[in-house]
Amino acid sequence: MRHGKSCFFVGVGGSGMMPLAMILAGRGAHVAGSDRSLDQGRIPAKFDDLRARGVTLFPQDGSGVTSRDQLVIASAAVEDSVADIVAANRLGCVRATRAEILSDLFNDGRLPIGIAGTSGKSTVTGMVGWILHACGRDPTVMNGAVMKNFAGPDAPFASALVGGNDVFVSEVDESDGSIARYRPRIAVLNNVSLDHKSLAELRLLFAGFIAKAETAIVNIDNDEAAALAAALPPERVHSVALGRPADFAARDIEEAAFGSRFTLCVGGNRQAVTLQVPGRHNIANALAAIAASVAAGVTLADAVAAIADFAGLRRRFDLVGVAGEGADAIAVIDDFGHNPDKIAATLDTLRAFPGRVLILFQPHGYGPLAQMRRELGDAFADRMRADDLLVLPDPAYFGGTTTRTVGSDALAADIAARGHDARHIPDRADAAATIAAAARPGDRIIVMGARDDTLSLLAADILDQVRHRRGD
Repeated sequence: MRHGKSCFFVGVGGSGMMPLAMILAGRGAHVAGSDRSLDQGRIPAKFDDLRARGVTLFPQDGSGVTSRDQLVIASAAVEDSVADIVAANRLGCVRATRAEILSDLFNDGRLPIGIAGTSGKSTVTGMVGWILHACGRDPTVMNGAVMKNFAGPDAPFASALVGGNDVFVSEVDESDGSIARYRPRIAVLNNVSLDHKSLAELRLLFAGFIAKAETAIVNIDNDEAAALAAALPPERVHSVALGRPADFAARDIEEAAFGSRFTLCVGGNRQAVTLQVPGRHNIANALAAIAASVAAGVTLADAVAAIADFAGLRRRFDLVGVAGEGADAIAVIDDFGHNPDKIAATLDTLRAFPGRVLILFQPHGYGPLAQMRRELGDAFADRMRADDLLVLPDPAYFGGTTTRTVGSDALAADIAARGHDARHIPDRADAAATIAAAARPGDRIIVMGARDDTLSLLAADILDQVRHRRGD
């Protein structure tokens, strides 16, 4: 453990903090933590899972920070006024960020594999982790989402896999600039598009990341990523693409509602690939994962065989359930889509098949909504059909000092002005009830948003409401 200290996580239930705590606890460190969601009674099963893994939990009132020998790790969302941080500063505890600890672990691995890009990081991380695990490489995997292949009754929130110390697979975050800390041997770049930073900033960050790697896996269907790859020596780049000639290319694509098939072309080698996750974006993710696994020493045939068993991630086009049967069934899907690219990919997947789409989208914060308002509006308006419905509750907000200048009402008005049925319903329960009441046979209902694990509970509640209305 860094500095030989026990560690205390402030915000231990966060999507990036929780798997890091799991990995440290799994490697024998003394791990404790607090979270405002724990104090609020939100998602108790998540914290039960942490306790089962040996993590000691405290209220976020300073009571868990009692010694200057503790290393206090805080997420970016934690303010200095939080009682645990006040206690840490009073005692003179060494402070660290999540990115500092994770990058230390990552860089210490013999084979660090970093997954970067605006969208698809968690899925590619899960795919690579599963392939390497299935092929006996015993990877440690750090993810921001629950990996269904590793989840079970004893590990319901498996966003991390604790393996050996050699192979470390991790998604790498560009939103706070911490991607610059990582030194990958194999780097994956899915795509580059607007999200938390300007494109100019993103180009610098992603270019620096792939330049450090011995092998860079780059999706050249994305023009921005292709331009960054072109600046590297060709022998260090393995390109992947659906629509362009590439080292790893997909042809003969057959999409299904919850899966796909395609032919993988690598040189003169052609392999039939089957996926359990839908959408062309997941085919691109699979190409990147297979290419990264091959670069790590897995045979192409073994990588293809393993990825057929990849079950996906929770909250990534995750089928919650259906009400009814056959063509009249109403499906409810839970999805992490929150930025323009992710939303577009999800809606494109839905649009590939007939049926009305009812969308509940909770923006993942006031700041991101203000920054991406126009692009979010385009992502929805360009893909909604005349009879689709979009309902927007107020953005996710768990306290803090963010400026709430642009809200969901503005985004709803933008989309409605382009001729679509987009409604701002501030209260989330009322928004869910509106969606459930509007559902008709054959509809697909999708709940979208990030930074809020309770959205999964909301999706399940919508399914229950629909079933109740139908008398199921």
